[in-house]
Amino acid sequence: MATFPSSPLLDRIGMRLPIIQAPMAGVSSPSMAAAVTHHGGLGSLGVGAMTAAQARAAIHQFRVLGEGPLNVNVFVHRPAQANAQKEAAWLQRLHSEFERTEAQPPGSLREIYTSFLADDDMLAMLVEEKPKVVSFHFGVPRPGQITALRDAGIVLLGSATNVAEAKALEAAGVDAIVAQGYEAGGHRGMFDPDGEDSRLGTFALTRLLVRALNAPVIAAGGIMDGAGIAAVLKLGAVAAQLGTAFIATDESLADKAFRALLFSDAAHHTVMTRAISGRPARSLANDFTRWGARVPDHAVPDYPVAYDAGKALNAAGKAAGLTGYGAHWAGQAAPLARALSTKALMETLESELEQARRLG
Repeated sequence: MATFPSSPLLDRIGMRLPIIQAPMAGVSSPSMAAAVTHHGGLGSLGVGAMTAAQARAAIHQFRVLGEGPLNVNVFVHRPAQANAQKEAAWLQRLHSEFERTEAQPPGSLREIYTSFLADDDMLAMLVEEKPKVVSFHFGVPRPGQITALRDAGIVLLGSATNVAEAKALEAAGVDAIVAQGYEAGGHRGMFDPDGEDSRLGTFALTRLLVRALNAPVIAAGGIMDGAGIAAVLKLGAVAAQLGTAFIATDESLADKAFRALLFSDAAHHTVMTRAISGRPARSLANDFTRWGARVPDHAVPDYPVAYDAGKALNAAGKAAGLTGYGAHWAGQAAPLARALSTKALMETLESELEQARRLG
């Protein structure tokens, strides 16, 4: 078993390897996270789409499967602004797609996820369960929330897409910053989805944050193998966060259609779309992204209200044998995905990282 240079952050968390499995809501599972942690990395659970009770059950399932650190990720988005007229227009716009599935669109839309900013139950559960790490996506929690988590001895991570977001997280007391490059799959972590996106790539953003911050930096986006991990470590990151690399693992919750699309030509054509959920997110090219390419951003309801429609359309499509309406989140390096068990993938990543280190 190889020995790699550590850092105060990795030592504090209890990581042997500088590898974090991204907390992909709807894809990561307790068994995936447990396998990553068992091999010396940091396994993660995305609970932004869960209630506090569901998140607690997932944490308990992880602990049944093994010991070690766990990262629990929450969504810190601004709560949606209801707009009945805009939502009705959105459903009307989607009518033709629902017709393809021989289903009717829902009569109205709702805010299907509660932001951590307004979820006192989730905060109380995390303080009680004390996972080793809690991470934030889409923004900065309230000061009281950060204080409560820190007082519980929890290590805090926050994702940033630019220097200003990273500095805001550092100033708020977050222990380390995840530099989410534009290559990354899934939702952009930008705090303001309507603001200007500088679209910084992983390498550029990692170097900028390493120079601008006192907090350690974790690189995310387009990293699929040991060579990629080694590259971001040379840029000053203390660890790499990989998401798309784990989609095709045995423990992934990705369905057959998602896995098939990942190993198709669509992997070479990921696109940033707002149409599926209401926030910019990188997806494999599918029917929904192609439809969404013709839709102006201003027509899309707020996240996660738009996601309510997107999930209804996906369910209707699957029932009709149409699999092109899923949230097939994946990064630009998706063609490098491998179908392995999580254990085998971690062993492969460790071997590749060691080889990259030896080559200098």
